[in-house]
Amino acid sequence: MIHKRIIETLSSTGHNDIMVRTIPVIDFQNFQSNNEIKRQEFIDKVGESLKDIGFFALKNHGIPAELIEQSYAQGDEFFSLDEKTKRSYLQPEISHQRGYTAFGVEHAKDNPAPDLKEFWQTGRSHQHDDNSKTYPQNVWPDDTVPEFHSVIDDLYTRMESLSQDLLSACSIYLGKDSKWLGEMTTDGNTIMRIIHYPPLGDDVAPGAVRSAAHEDINFITLLVTATADGLEVMDHDGSWIKVEGDARYIIVDSGDMIQNLTNGLFKSTTHRVVNPSSKSKRRFSMPMFVHPRNQIDLTPRPEFIEMTGGESKFETITAGDYLHQRLVEIGLATSDD
Repeated sequence: MIHKRIIETLSSTGHNDIMVRTIPVIDFQNFQSNNEIKRQEFIDKVGESLKDIGFFALKNHGIPAELIEQSYAQGDEFFSLDEKTKRSYLQPEISHQRGYTAFGVEHAKDNPAPDLKEFWQTGRSHQHDDNSKTYPQNVWPDDTVPEFHSVIDDLYTRMESLSQDLLSACSIYLGKDSKWLGEMTTDGNTIMRIIHYPPLGDDVAPGAVRSAAHEDINFITLLVTATADGLEVMDHDGSWIKVEGDARYIIVDSGDMIQNLTNGLFKSTTHRVVNPSSKSKRRFSMPMFVHPRNQIDLTPRPEFIEMTGGESKFETITAGDYLHQRLVEIGLATSDD
């Protein structure tokens, strides 16, 4: 069983260039309450957090801790397989959007050094004969890690349900119908990653870190507690907020696509996973990247242009084109795909 350190608060440390600052902690139970004041308080806090720093921590989220532990245990079992077996699940023909991605394949945009990680990606399950879906079919390591499928699929389903509630809160904050953003993600290519950061060893490439500074591509990201620290979020002044691990919270951030749609009203904030002080330390994390359908137009809406200074700051592009463009930039796809 993978042990996760319990920390009382999400905070930063006051040394070197790390600014003493916290990301907001928001209680999901308020959104589930019949008390309209508490619901509105939740909505306002979510919206203000994504406008300010682009990140918040969600407590009382309802995802069972036991399921998170089981998911990490299944990930550990898979990543402990031999390299040949793991590579049998590579899916380069679909830009690595499902199955296994090997160590050193992905890199951050504008950073040629590879990230020091390997990962598995899974999406929403659908029948193999259902050709109406615009997202790839899942692959599973059923022959090698037989419980992986059921455990990870269960976590995916619960996380996606939670994401719909968060998108509902975002929609209401933006003055839209509660289903506005959520409907855009129906049949979208929402992906959950199980990421393994192996021990560093002695041959780390110059400039390589576990996950170089980047912004997420999608609408919002939900990150269940990682098994070790390392996540840092860039503050407005360029300093780094160190986000400590806490098993009670899910970290939520807004990505490039929702930033594009809202003309920068919601921020897509730079973040990274730094290398540990001990070269022998491993790390696992499980983010869910919530994506709209490929055909969704991400052109900044006029009402948000008006709210952000009256000038369009972002491009006219569909979600599918945006995703492909970024997959090329981070090394998961080629321009010919």
